[in-house]
Amino acid sequence: MPNPQQVEKIRKGDGFIAALDQSGGSTPKALKLYGVSESEYSNETEMFDMIHAMRSRIIKAPSFGKGKIVGAILFEQTMDRSIDGLPTATYLWEKVGVVPFLKIDKGLAAEENGVQMMKPIPGLDALLDRAAKAGIFGTKERSVISAANPAAIKAVVAQQFELGKTVLSHGLVPIIEPEVTITIADKAEAEAILRDEILALLDTIPAGEQVMLKLSLPTVPNFYKPLVDHPKVLKVVALSGGYPRDEANAMLAKNTGMIASFSRALTEGLSAKQSDAEFDAMLGAAIDSIHAASVAG
Repeated sequence: MPNPQQVEKIRKGDGFIAALDQSGGSTPKALKLYGVSESEYSNETEMFDMIHAMRSRIIKAPSFGKGKIVGAILFEQTMDRSIDGLPTATYLWEKVGVVPFLKIDKGLAAEENGVQMMKPIPGLDALLDRAAKAGIFGTKERSVISAANPAAIKAVVAQQFELGKTVLSHGLVPIIEPEVTITIADKAEAEAILRDEILALLDTIPAGEQVMLKLSLPTVPNFYKPLVDHPKVLKVVALSGGYPRDEANAMLAKNTGMIASFSRALTEGLSAKQSDAEFDAMLGAAIDSIHAASVAG
């Protein structure tokens, strides 16, 4: 069963969830934005060492532990590594008071009918067992919707909830993430179909269990309020989806009960070349702005 203190921290939502879960495919881009070029590492091990150093620096920064971040989503290799001799998930909760989540999806299948389903996840049960033993509270799994195609969106949501129920069976809380691409012309229509499909499947979640939802910022403010208020939903969090931080914050502030789970918008402007004081000042400003938007609703 999930840790009751952690459940309460997420339910209260007095802050936001930091998405620190770039995987192998997106790590080079994340490092480049951080000021580390591909010439500075020669293999995947060195690349992951560098991204872990970046994440450790973020987690250990004074501004990260000031109570404005309630959760953090980790990549599997981050879960398996340590910070100051403690497993990352243990460090997050015991030293910083931040609830640890794990990204479990293995990426996206090719787009078909305007959506990208999740690829199969080999060894899922073993991974979930390992996550539970490592002190992970919940998981995150992402699909992408790029067209208002009712049958395809129904399939995305069905796959998400099937995986979510497996996660629940291991005593973890799933973050169901069917992302709607923010640049599509029929975004509002896709959101309407998505909301209805999620509402239909929330009623199939077993009694006493709850899931979380991670959704693109809606075209119409408070469009997802029926999901926010649903008894089977612990929390609805928003992804920035490519909006610049200021725009994402402004949109989020109009949505009551939703909190941020930003990745790029959190690390925007951070650089390996900054001094610790400069780094913490830049991170602290980002944290303050995202926190303000998350608690505004």
